[in-house]
Order: sequence, then C-alpha cells, then structure tokens
Amino acid sequence: MKKFLIILLISSFSFAVKAQEVAPVFVKGDKVANIGIGLGSGLSSYYKMSIPPISLSAEYGIMDNILEKGSVGVGAYLGFSSYKFSGWGSNYSSRTSRVYIGPRGSFHYPLIDKLDTYAGLSIGFHYYSWSYEDDGIDDFYDYNNNDLGVYSYWFIGARYYLTDNLAAMAELGYGITYLNIGISIKL
Repeated sequence: MKKFLIILLISSFSFAVKAQEVAPVFVKGDKVANIGIGLGSGLSSYYKMSIPPISLSAEYGIMDNILEKGSVGVGAYLGFSSYKFSGWGSNYSSRTSRVYIGPRGSFHYPLIDKLDTYAGLSIGFHYYSWSYEDDGIDDFYDYNNNDLGVYSYWFIGARYYLTDNLAAMAELGYGITYLNIGISIKL
C-alpha cells in the first residue's frame, strides 16, 4: 500500500509539472471564426426541425499572460433556429423561430496541448417568433407573436486544434441551443 501511495504521489507531481508546460493556444492578436450546428433545445420533443440550429461567431484576443497562461477574447455571435409542429390528426400547426445576435467575451486557459478551453458571457438581442394556425372551420385560434428583447447567456467551450489553423469545436451553454459542435478556423 505504501508503494502504491508513493507511485500515486510521484505520478501526480509529474502530471502537475507537465501541466505547467502547456503553451497557450489562444493569445493576444489571434483571430478565430467558428461555425456550429446545435444539438438540444428548450423546445418540446414534438417539434420537428425545419432548419437546424446554426451559429456563427468570431473572436479576437485582446489580452494574454493572465494567471500565467490565460487570455481574454472578445467577439460577436449570431445564432438561428426554426422548428415546426403539426397536431395529432388535426389541422393544427405551430412554428417557432429564434435569432440571437450580440457581442461576447471569454476567458481562455489551456489545460492540455492543442486544447483551447474557455468560458464566457454574451449579452445581445434575442428575437423570438411564434405562430399557431388551425385550418379548421374557425380561424379564431390563429395566433402570431413576435418578441425582441435583451438576453444574456453563459457558455463553456473547447477547441481542439487538428492543425495550426483548424480545430474541432464544442460549446455548452444556454444560447441558441444547449450544445454547439462545429469547426474553428484561426485566421
């Protein structure tokens, strides 16, 4: 048991030393563009996707050497999704669309080589459109609603660089979807 604890302690120490050697992946002056497709939504599972949730974002590194390897980036985000639902054997249908656009900021801190890990916040405009139609005898229940407001959301993400300029990207948070996966290009 004593040997196991010594080996565990030495392994932990060597991992900590190796972790300190990780070079920053995102630094001041870097420009990165992301394109993603969303998975998961706050909408009912009865809805069918008309247009899958898509997102475009760009980021520019404005500060680095924060907490030794950390950096700060600012940028913009645009997301869109559209869903449609048709009733069970009736003439009922519903459609909802969402658009989010706004600036965002993030803090990056590398944990392993080639992996850019980050967390951030966005505050922007959220447009939500919802319509309900019943093609039955009475049009009394037809309804349209549009809403525009200021909305904020948080996110955590990671980019794993396959080459110097191309990365696989994933972001988790409450933006246009709960999970975005896609690609990132360092410009």
